[in-house]
Parts: sequence; structure tokens; C-alpha cells
Amino acid sequence: MPDDFICSGGPPNFAEVKISLNGETVDAREAKTIAELIERYKLPPQTILVEHNGLALHRHEWPGRPLVEGDRI
Repeated sequence: MPDDFICSGGPPNFAEVKISLNGETVDAREAKTIAELIERYKLPPQTILVEHNGLALHRHEWPGRPLVEGDRI
């Protein structure tokens, strides 16, 4: 085992990814893309419009749009 290996006794602690979702600051660290965010919040994909930093997205674009710190959704 390498000398620099540290055992925390639990799952890795990933840094928070703060985004603005409908004007509310939320932690999106578990959702890597807009599609995952929609799924996480159990939103009905057929009936919503998603804007990513002011740009309206087509549904087929959601899986390819990564979420990063400071995004506005």
C-alpha cells in the first residue's frame, strides 16, 4: 500500500458543485449532466423547458451538457 494512501472509512467526499436551479442554490455534485439533474429531481422531461446559462436547450442536448460550478438552470 502506498505511503500516501489515506483510508477515511467511508465513501469519497466529492466537492460540492453549487448551481442555481430556478433561482435557488442547490448542490448538483451527484448529477454530472442536465439529463441526470432532471432525473434526480424527477421532473417530467416531456413538459419542461430547460435553460442552461440563458440558452434554451433541446431535450436531445441534455445528456451532453455537463454541470459546472455556478451554472444557472
